[in-house]
Amino acid sequence: MSINPPIGSDIRLTTHNGHQLVVMPLESRGPTRLFVPLFLSVWMVGWAFGWVSAAREVLAGEGGLFLMVWLAGWTLGGAFAGYALLRSFKKPTPEQWLLVKPSLHIDTGLASMRHLGRHGGRASWKEMFPQRKRFELTAAELATLALRETDSGNRLTVDQGAERIELAQTATEIEREWLYEMLRLNYRL
Repeated sequence: MSINPPIGSDIRLTTHNGHQLVVMPLESRGPTRLFVPLFLSVWMVGWAFGWVSAAREVLAGEGGLFLMVWLAGWTLGGAFAGYALLRSFKKPTPEQWLLVKPSLHIDTGLASMRHLGRHGGRASWKEMFPQRKRFELTAAELATLALRETDSGNRLTVDQGAERIELAQTATEIEREWLYEMLRLNYRL
Protein backbone atom coordinates (compact mmCIF):
# COMPACT_ATOMS: atom_id res chain seq x y z
CA MET A 1 0.00 0.00 0.00
CA SER A 2 1.24 3.47 -0.84
CA ILE A 3 1.81 5.91 1.99
CA ASN A 4 0.53 8.62 -0.34
CA PRO A 5 -3.18 9.12 -1.05
CA PRO A 6 -4.55 7.71 -4.31
CA ILE A 7 -3.68 9.61 -7.49
CA GLY A 8 -6.14 12.46 -8.01
CA SER A 9 -7.16 12.50 -4.35
CA ASP A 10 -7.58 15.78 -2.48
CA ILE A 11 -6.62 14.21 0.88
CA ARG A 12 -3.78 16.20 2.43
CA LEU A 13 -1.12 14.66 4.66
CA THR A 14 0.76 17.11 6.87
CA THR A 15 2.11 17.25 10.41
CA HIS A 16 0.88 19.05 13.51
CA ASN A 17 2.95 19.15 16.70
CA GLY A 18 5.08 16.29 15.38
CA HIS A 19 2.12 14.01 14.60
CA GLN A 20 0.71 13.09 11.21
CA LEU A 21 -2.42 15.08 10.28
CA VAL A 22 -4.86 13.78 7.65
CA VAL A 23 -7.22 16.39 6.18
CA MET A 24 -10.20 15.06 4.23
CA PRO A 25 -11.19 16.69 0.97
CA LEU A 26 -14.00 19.20 0.90
CA GLU A 27 -16.55 18.30 -1.71
CA SER A 28 -16.79 20.55 -4.72
CA ARG A 29 -19.93 22.62 -4.40
CA GLY A 30 -19.80 23.71 -8.03
CA PRO A 31 -22.59 25.96 -9.31
CA THR A 32 -24.87 25.07 -6.38
CA ARG A 33 -22.76 27.23 -4.08
CA LEU A 34 -24.23 30.26 -5.91
CA PHE A 35 -27.63 28.92 -6.99
CA VAL A 36 -28.89 27.78 -3.58
CA PRO A 37 -28.32 31.08 -1.72
CA LEU A 38 -29.66 33.09 -4.67
CA PHE A 39 -32.78 30.93 -4.98
CA LEU A 40 -33.43 30.98 -1.23
CA SER A 41 -32.94 34.75 -1.06
CA VAL A 42 -35.55 35.32 -3.77
CA TRP A 43 -37.85 32.73 -2.17
CA MET A 44 -37.56 34.46 1.23
CA VAL A 45 -38.71 37.77 -0.30
CA GLY A 46 -41.83 36.04 -1.66
CA TRP A 47 -42.25 34.26 1.67
CA ALA A 48 -42.15 37.60 3.54
CA PHE A 49 -44.86 39.11 1.30
CA GLY A 50 -47.08 36.06 1.84
CA TRP A 51 -46.49 36.09 5.59
CA VAL A 52 -47.27 39.82 5.96
CA SER A 53 -50.42 39.48 3.86
CA ALA A 54 -51.71 36.51 5.85
CA ALA A 55 -50.76 38.08 9.20
CA ARG A 56 -52.71 41.25 8.32
CA GLU A 57 -55.81 39.21 7.56
CA VAL A 58 -55.51 37.17 10.77
CA LEU A 59 -54.97 40.32 12.88
CA ALA A 60 -58.01 41.95 11.20
CA GLY A 61 -60.10 38.93 12.25
CA GLU A 62 -60.52 37.61 8.72
CA GLY A 63 -59.51 34.29 7.20
CA GLY A 64 -60.63 32.08 10.08
CA LEU A 65 -58.99 28.94 11.43
CA PHE A 66 -57.66 27.79 8.06
CA LEU A 67 -55.60 30.96 7.59
CA MET A 68 -54.24 30.74 11.16
CA VAL A 69 -53.09 27.14 10.60
CA TRP A 70 -51.68 28.09 7.19
CA LEU A 71 -49.79 31.02 8.74
CA ALA A 72 -48.30 28.74 11.41
CA GLY A 73 -47.09 26.29 8.73
CA TRP A 74 -45.84 29.15 6.55
CA THR A 75 -43.88 30.54 9.51
CA LEU A 76 -42.31 27.15 10.20
CA GLY A 77 -41.40 26.71 6.52
CA GLY A 78 -39.86 30.17 6.44
CA ALA A 79 -37.80 29.40 9.55
CA PHE A 80 -36.37 26.26 7.87
CA ALA A 81 -35.67 28.16 4.64
CA GLY A 82 -33.98 30.96 6.61
CA TYR A 83 -31.82 28.40 8.41
CA ALA A 84 -30.91 26.77 5.08
CA LEU A 85 -30.03 30.20 3.67
CA LEU A 86 -27.73 30.97 6.59
CA ARG A 87 -26.16 27.52 6.35
CA SER A 88 -25.56 27.96 2.60
CA PHE A 89 -23.28 30.93 3.34
CA LYS A 90 -21.26 29.02 5.95
CA LYS A 91 -18.03 27.63 4.58
CA PRO A 92 -17.67 23.88 5.17
CA THR A 93 -14.88 22.75 7.50
CA PRO A 94 -12.89 19.64 6.52
CA GLU A 95 -12.72 16.53 8.66
CA GLN A 96 -9.28 16.08 10.23
CA TRP A 97 -7.52 13.14 11.89
CA LEU A 98 -4.47 13.59 14.09
CA LEU A 99 -2.54 10.34 14.54
CA VAL A 100 -1.35 10.59 18.16
CA LYS A 101 -0.42 6.96 18.72
CA PRO A 102 -1.84 4.95 20.42
CA SER A 103 -4.97 7.12 20.05
CA LEU A 104 -6.55 8.91 17.12
CA HIS A 105 -7.93 12.45 17.52
CA ILE A 106 -10.80 13.25 15.18
CA ASP A 107 -12.45 16.57 14.30
CA THR A 108 -15.53 15.80 12.21
CA GLY A 109 -15.61 19.27 10.68
CA LEU A 110 -18.87 20.54 9.21
CA ALA A 111 -20.10 19.35 5.82
CA SER A 112 -21.93 21.61 3.38
CA MET A 113 -25.72 21.51 2.99
CA ARG A 114 -25.29 19.66 -0.29
CA HIS A 115 -23.97 16.63 1.58
CA LEU A 116 -27.37 15.92 3.17
CA GLY A 117 -29.14 12.61 2.55
CA ARG A 118 -26.11 10.76 1.19
CA HIS A 119 -27.33 7.33 2.38
CA GLY A 120 -30.76 6.98 0.94
CA GLY A 121 -31.83 10.31 -0.48
CA ARG A 122 -33.44 11.79 2.62
CA ALA A 123 -31.70 13.91 5.19
CA SER A 124 -32.09 12.87 8.80
CA TRP A 125 -32.85 15.35 11.57
CA LYS A 126 -29.23 15.07 12.79
CA GLU A 127 -27.96 15.94 9.31
CA MET A 128 -30.19 19.02 9.11
CA PHE A 129 -28.70 20.40 12.35
CA PRO A 130 -25.14 19.01 12.39
CA GLN A 131 -22.79 19.46 15.28
CA ARG A 132 -19.05 19.62 14.84
CA LYS A 133 -17.57 16.94 17.07
CA ARG A 134 -14.08 16.41 18.41
CA PHE A 135 -13.18 13.15 20.10
CA GLU A 136 -10.34 10.78 20.81
CA LEU A 137 -10.43 7.10 19.87
CA THR A 138 -8.52 4.70 22.09
CA ALA A 139 -6.65 1.64 20.82
CA ALA A 140 -9.60 -0.57 21.88
CA GLU A 141 -12.06 1.62 19.97
CA LEU A 142 -9.77 1.68 16.92
CA ALA A 143 -9.93 -2.12 16.91
CA THR A 144 -13.61 -1.73 15.82
CA LEU A 145 -12.57 0.09 12.63
CA ALA A 146 -14.47 -1.39 9.69
CA LEU A 147 -15.01 -0.74 6.01
CA ARG A 148 -18.67 -1.63 5.53
CA GLU A 149 -20.16 -2.28 2.11
CA THR A 150 -23.67 -0.90 1.63
CA ASP A 151 -26.02 -0.47 -1.31
CA SER A 152 -24.93 3.17 -1.64
CA GLY A 153 -21.17 2.41 -1.42
CA ASN A 154 -18.71 1.69 1.32
CA ARG A 155 -18.68 3.37 4.75
CA LEU A 156 -15.68 3.69 7.06
CA THR A 157 -16.90 3.32 10.65
CA VAL A 158 -15.60 2.96 14.17
CA ASP A 159 -17.51 2.24 17.37
CA GLN A 160 -17.12 4.46 20.42
CA GLY A 161 -19.18 2.99 23.22
CA ALA A 162 -22.72 2.50 21.93
CA GLU A 163 -22.24 4.98 19.08
CA ARG A 164 -21.16 4.03 15.56
CA ILE A 165 -19.24 6.91 14.02
CA GLU A 166 -18.91 7.28 10.27
CA LEU A 167 -15.53 8.62 9.20
CA ALA A 168 -14.41 10.30 5.96
CA GLN A 169 -17.93 11.08 4.80
CA THR A 170 -16.80 13.45 2.04
CA ALA A 171 -14.11 11.07 0.74
CA THR A 172 -14.64 8.87 -2.30
CA GLU A 173 -14.94 5.08 -1.97
CA ILE A 174 -11.35 4.61 -3.16
CA GLU A 175 -10.13 7.22 -0.66
CA ARG A 176 -12.02 5.47 2.17
CA GLU A 177 -10.41 2.16 1.20
CA TRP A 178 -6.97 3.82 1.24
CA LEU A 179 -7.72 5.48 4.61
CA TYR A 180 -8.83 2.16 6.07
CA GLU A 181 -5.58 0.49 5.01
CA MET A 182 -3.52 3.47 6.18
CA LEU A 183 -5.08 3.30 9.67
CA ARG A 184 -4.69 -0.50 9.79
CA LEU A 185 -0.99 -0.19 9.01
CA ASN A 186 -0.32 2.79 11.30
CA TYR A 187 -2.14 1.29 14.28
CA ARG A 188 -1.35 -2.38 13.49
CA LEU A 189 -5.02 -3.38 13.48
